Amino acid sequence: MKKSILIFIENNGESIQDVSLELLSKGNELKKKLNTELHAAIIGDNNTEFYGKLYAFGVDIIYSVNDGEFKEFKTLTYTKAMLKIIKESNPQIILYGATNIGRDLAPRIASSLKCGLTADCTDLRIGDFEYMKKTWRNLLYQIRPAWGGNIIATIVNPEMHPQMATVREGVMHMIEPDYSLKGKVVEVSVKLSDEEKKITILKKIIKEKTVDLKGANIIVSGGAGMGSKGNFSKMFEFAKLIKAEVGASRAAVDFGFISKDHQVGQTGTVVKPRVYFAFGISGAVQHRVGMENSGTIIAINSDPDAPIFDIAHIKIVGDINTILPLMIKTYKEMGK
Repeated sequence: MKKSILIFIENNGESIQDVSLELLSKGNELKKKLNTELHAAIIGDNNTEFYGKLYAFGVDIIYSVNDGEFKEFKTLTYTKAMLKIIKESNPQIILYGATNIGRDLAPRIASSLKCGLTADCTDLRIGDFEYMKKTWRNLLYQIRPAWGGNIIATIVNPEMHPQMATVREGVMHMIEPDYSLKGKVVEVSVKLSDEEKKITILKKIIKEKTVDLKGANIIVSGGAGMGSKGNFSKMFEFAKLIKAEVGASRAAVDFGFISKDHQVGQTGTVVKPRVYFAFGISGAVQHRVGMENSGTIIAINSDPDAPIFDIAHIKIVGDINTILPLMIKTYKEMGK
């Protein structure tokens, strides 16, 4: 059996984060191509509650650090636990969600193991790589936008293994779990020194989300082409009429038209709504990777050559300040 694929399972003691389940789903695809096992690394104090779900997502072996010392994420303690799991799992690939925790933990692991790490991937594939008349087989293609979202880069790590990547939430398709599947658990014991126990979490403040872009069926997004913060108020009016969430491009957020909570794209939220309206969004790569899998994309832009039209199902060329009020008026009349 070849070296395994290891997924870091992020959880809050009550539930597993969706991005970890998405990574397990992708891990099933990769393990078939590599003819290997899918392993899960779970650290916490209530791990047994999740074993059945992890098996259902195709995990062959669960490496579990189940101890009260690991109830809350702390960088140093989780790094020590993860390094011990890696030693036992012996993976060729390690994947983390590109969350606050994943972005904290993964670089420390990479530094400790002296291996590479690709951040914020939007796709993963298996393939070969040739360089200087040498060929490496079955490497992990780590795919992500680069150069400000203007290109899609494919990154490989031929020699310094394990191959590691963090992956954006929402970009991998989540499979249907099969609760008839079974696996095994390896309990991993990690002893912490007094020095490693020094950090204490005194208070935990969780900010409730005011925007649910990921769960929205319809999203109305605006870009720099909206022109002003005032014009975004019309977007909110339209969104309310059609029961949609309001999104935005990175440019619109940078201009201060709307808060970052609304940002869609590689550096914001990856979404797959039934309908996605793109008002005044040019369509930079970093934005497109965050919404290109939407069911129907309706793009409105004054520039007939805007890249967003390359992926739009319905294309409207015109002045947003004319079209948006007309759409609001039409929907109001339809609602009477």
